[in-house]
Amino acid sequence: MEWNAWSSGNKPSHHVTLPFTRLLSGPMDYTPGIFDIEYKAIEGNPDVKVWNNVHSSQCRVNTTLAKQIALWVVLYSPLQMASDLVENYDGHPAFQFFRDFDADCDESRALQGEIGEYVSIVRRAGDRFFLGAITGDEGRTLPHPLDFLAPGVSYQATIYADAYDAHWESNPYTYIIEKRTVTSADTLTLWLAPGGGAAVSFIPSLQ
Repeated sequence: MEWNAWSSGNKPSHHVTLPFTRLLSGPMDYTPGIFDIEYKAIEGNPDVKVWNNVHSSQCRVNTTLAKQIALWVVLYSPLQMASDLVENYDGHPAFQFFRDFDADCDESRALQGEIGEYVSIVRRAGDRFFLGAITGDEGRTLPHPLDFLAPGVSYQATIYADAYDAHWESNPYTYIIEKRTVTSADTLTLWLAPGGGAAVSFIPSLQ
Protein backbone atom coordinates (compact mmCIF):
# COMPACT_ATOMS: atom_id res chain seq x y z
CA MET A 1 0.00 0.00 0.00
CA GLU A 2 2.85 2.40 0.79
CA TRP A 3 3.99 2.19 -2.83
CA ASN A 4 0.83 4.09 -3.80
CA ALA A 5 1.99 7.11 -1.78
CA TRP A 6 5.07 7.87 -3.87
CA SER A 7 4.35 6.44 -7.30
CA SER A 8 1.68 6.10 -9.97
CA GLY A 9 0.31 3.28 -7.82
CA ASN A 10 -0.39 -0.41 -8.21
CA LYS A 11 -2.51 -1.31 -11.21
CA PRO A 12 -6.07 -2.63 -10.63
CA SER A 13 -4.89 -6.07 -11.77
CA HIS A 14 -2.29 -6.20 -8.97
CA HIS A 15 -4.81 -7.03 -6.25
CA VAL A 16 -6.42 -9.82 -8.27
CA THR A 17 -3.01 -11.40 -8.83
CA LEU A 18 -1.83 -11.49 -5.20
CA PRO A 19 -4.31 -14.19 -4.05
CA PHE A 20 -2.80 -16.53 -6.67
CA THR A 21 0.85 -15.67 -5.89
CA ARG A 22 2.09 -14.16 -2.61
CA LEU A 23 -0.99 -15.12 -0.59
CA LEU A 24 -0.54 -18.81 -1.39
CA SER A 25 2.28 -18.82 1.17
CA GLY A 26 0.15 -17.39 3.98
CA PRO A 27 -1.00 -14.06 5.48
CA MET A 28 0.47 -10.78 4.29
CA ASP A 29 0.75 -7.20 5.54
CA TYR A 30 -0.83 -4.90 2.95
CA THR A 31 -2.93 -2.45 5.07
CA PRO A 32 -5.87 -1.80 2.73
CA GLY A 33 -8.73 0.50 3.67
CA ILE A 34 -7.86 3.87 2.10
CA PHE A 35 -10.96 6.08 1.77
CA ASP A 36 -9.19 9.22 0.47
CA ILE A 37 -8.41 7.56 -2.87
CA GLU A 38 -6.84 10.66 -4.45
CA TYR A 39 -5.18 12.00 -1.26
CA LYS A 40 -7.31 15.13 -1.34
CA ALA A 41 -6.88 15.67 2.40
CA ILE A 42 -3.16 16.43 2.03
CA GLU A 43 -3.42 19.05 -0.69
CA GLY A 44 -1.57 22.16 0.47
CA ASN A 45 -0.21 20.45 3.59
CA PRO A 46 3.36 21.72 4.09
CA ASP A 47 4.25 18.68 6.22
CA VAL A 48 3.85 16.24 3.32
CA LYS A 49 7.23 15.02 2.15
CA VAL A 50 8.57 14.13 -1.28
CA TRP A 51 9.41 10.45 -1.72
CA ASN A 52 10.95 8.86 -4.81
CA ASN A 53 11.07 12.39 -6.32
CA VAL A 54 7.26 12.48 -6.31
CA HIS A 55 5.02 14.58 -4.07
CA SER A 56 2.24 12.49 -2.51
CA SER A 57 -0.40 14.91 -3.76
CA GLN A 58 0.46 13.74 -7.28
CA CYS A 59 -0.24 10.12 -6.40
CA ARG A 60 -3.37 8.07 -5.75
CA VAL A 61 -4.73 4.60 -5.07
CA ASN A 62 -5.98 2.87 -8.23
CA THR A 63 -9.16 1.33 -6.82
CA THR A 64 -12.69 2.31 -5.92
CA LEU A 65 -13.62 2.91 -2.30
CA ALA A 66 -15.67 -0.29 -2.23
CA LYS A 67 -12.67 -2.28 -3.38
CA GLN A 68 -10.64 -0.90 -0.49
CA ILE A 69 -13.23 -2.37 1.86
CA ALA A 70 -13.31 -5.70 0.01
CA LEU A 71 -9.52 -5.96 0.21
CA TRP A 72 -9.81 -6.40 3.98
CA VAL A 73 -11.34 -9.79 3.24
CA VAL A 74 -9.43 -10.76 0.10
CA LEU A 75 -5.91 -9.93 1.34
CA TYR A 76 -5.77 -12.11 4.42
CA SER A 77 -4.08 -10.85 7.56
CA PRO A 78 -5.04 -11.92 11.10
CA LEU A 79 -4.36 -8.33 12.23
CA GLN A 80 -5.84 -5.73 9.88
CA MET A 81 -5.29 -1.99 10.27
CA ALA A 82 -7.51 0.88 9.12
CA SER A 83 -4.60 2.60 7.39
CA ASP A 84 -6.08 5.96 6.35
CA LEU A 85 -6.16 9.18 8.38
CA VAL A 86 -8.73 9.17 11.17
CA GLU A 87 -10.31 12.29 9.66
CA ASN A 88 -11.16 10.35 6.50
CA TYR A 89 -13.12 7.75 8.51
CA ASP A 90 -14.89 10.10 10.92
CA GLY A 91 -18.63 9.84 10.33
CA HIS A 92 -18.20 7.74 7.17
CA PRO A 93 -21.05 5.20 6.84
CA ALA A 94 -18.85 2.61 5.12
CA PHE A 95 -16.54 2.43 8.15
CA GLN A 96 -19.16 0.20 9.79
CA PHE A 97 -17.76 -2.77 7.86
CA PHE A 98 -14.46 -2.40 9.70
CA ARG A 99 -16.30 -2.33 13.04
CA ASP A 100 -18.15 -5.56 12.20
CA PHE A 101 -15.21 -7.37 10.60
CA ASP A 102 -13.22 -9.99 12.51
CA ALA A 103 -9.83 -10.55 10.90
CA ASP A 104 -9.06 -13.54 13.13
CA CYS A 105 -11.04 -15.96 10.99
CA ASP A 106 -11.69 -19.64 11.64
CA GLU A 107 -12.20 -20.71 8.05
CA SER A 108 -11.45 -19.34 4.58
CA ARG A 109 -12.79 -20.38 1.21
CA ALA A 110 -12.02 -19.23 -2.34
CA LEU A 111 -15.35 -19.05 -4.18
CA GLN A 112 -14.27 -18.13 -7.71
CA GLY A 113 -11.55 -16.32 -9.58
CA GLU A 114 -9.21 -15.96 -12.53
CA ILE A 115 -5.61 -14.81 -12.19
CA GLY A 116 -5.32 -11.06 -12.80
CA GLU A 117 -9.04 -10.74 -13.56
CA TYR A 118 -11.25 -11.25 -10.48
CA VAL A 119 -11.52 -13.18 -7.23
CA SER A 120 -14.09 -13.81 -4.49
CA ILE A 121 -13.14 -14.97 -0.99
CA VAL A 122 -15.34 -15.73 2.02
CA ARG A 123 -14.07 -16.01 5.60
CA ARG A 124 -15.85 -17.22 8.73
CA ALA A 125 -15.17 -15.87 12.20
CA GLY A 126 -17.35 -17.63 14.77
CA ASP A 127 -20.93 -17.47 13.49
CA ARG A 128 -20.26 -14.50 11.18
CA PHE A 129 -19.19 -14.61 7.54
CA PHE A 130 -17.43 -11.94 5.47
CA LEU A 131 -17.23 -11.95 1.69
CA GLY A 132 -14.89 -9.89 -0.47
CA ALA A 133 -15.07 -9.76 -4.26
CA ILE A 134 -12.73 -7.66 -6.43
CA THR A 135 -12.00 -7.19 -10.10
CA GLY A 136 -9.17 -5.84 -12.23
CA ASP A 137 -9.53 -3.35 -15.07
CA GLU A 138 -12.86 -4.68 -16.31
CA GLY A 139 -16.20 -4.29 -14.58
CA ARG A 140 -18.26 -7.46 -14.15
CA THR A 141 -21.28 -9.01 -12.48
CA LEU A 142 -20.60 -12.07 -10.32
CA PRO A 143 -23.24 -14.42 -8.85
CA HIS A 144 -22.39 -15.88 -5.44
CA PRO A 145 -24.38 -18.89 -4.19
CA LEU A 146 -24.52 -18.56 -0.42
CA ASP A 147 -24.23 -22.27 0.33
CA PHE A 148 -21.24 -21.51 2.58
CA LEU A 149 -23.63 -20.09 5.20
CA ALA A 150 -24.93 -22.34 7.97
CA PRO A 151 -28.11 -24.10 6.80
CA GLY A 152 -31.36 -23.14 8.48
CA VAL A 153 -30.01 -19.80 9.74
CA SER A 154 -31.17 -16.36 8.57
CA TYR A 155 -28.50 -13.69 8.20
CA GLN A 156 -28.57 -9.95 7.77
CA ALA A 157 -26.33 -9.30 4.79
CA THR A 158 -24.91 -5.78 4.65
CA ILE A 159 -23.50 -5.10 1.19
CA TYR A 160 -20.90 -2.42 0.52
CA ALA A 161 -20.64 -2.21 -3.26
CA ASP A 162 -19.70 0.04 -6.15
CA ALA A 163 -22.42 2.30 -7.46
CA TYR A 164 -23.25 1.68 -11.11
CA ASP A 165 -21.40 4.84 -12.17
CA ALA A 166 -18.24 3.99 -10.19
CA HIS A 167 -14.86 3.62 -11.90
CA TRP A 168 -11.43 3.37 -10.29
CA GLU A 169 -10.02 6.16 -12.47
CA SER A 170 -12.84 8.63 -13.07
CA ASN A 171 -15.30 8.10 -10.20
CA PRO A 172 -13.77 6.06 -7.37
CA TYR A 173 -15.86 7.30 -4.44
CA THR A 174 -19.43 6.35 -5.33
CA TYR A 175 -20.76 3.33 -3.48
CA ILE A 176 -23.97 1.88 -2.06
CA ILE A 177 -24.84 0.17 1.21
CA GLU A 178 -27.71 -2.31 1.07
CA LYS A 179 -29.16 -4.68 3.65
CA ARG A 180 -30.93 -7.97 2.91
CA THR A 181 -32.09 -11.02 4.82
CA VAL A 182 -30.55 -14.14 3.28
CA THR A 183 -30.06 -17.85 3.89
CA SER A 184 -27.78 -20.54 2.50
CA ALA A 185 -30.38 -21.23 -0.20
CA ASP A 186 -29.98 -17.75 -1.76
CA THR A 187 -27.64 -16.40 -4.43
CA LEU A 188 -26.18 -12.91 -4.09
CA THR A 189 -25.27 -11.18 -7.35
CA LEU A 190 -22.69 -8.39 -7.04
CA TRP A 191 -21.74 -5.66 -9.52
CA LEU A 192 -18.03 -4.78 -9.52
CA ALA A 193 -17.02 -1.57 -11.29
CA PRO A 194 -13.76 -1.38 -13.26
CA GLY A 195 -11.04 -1.57 -10.62
CA GLY A 196 -13.76 -2.08 -8.03
CA GLY A 197 -15.17 -4.54 -5.57
CA ALA A 198 -17.77 -5.39 -2.98
CA ALA A 199 -17.70 -6.49 0.63
CA VAL A 200 -20.51 -8.23 2.49
CA SER A 201 -20.95 -8.99 6.18
CA PHE A 202 -23.32 -11.82 7.15
CA ILE A 203 -24.51 -11.57 10.75
CA PRO A 204 -27.05 -14.09 12.13
CA SER A 205 -30.46 -12.50 12.61
CA LEU A 206 -31.94 -12.49 16.10
CA GLN A 207 -34.63 -15.14 16.34
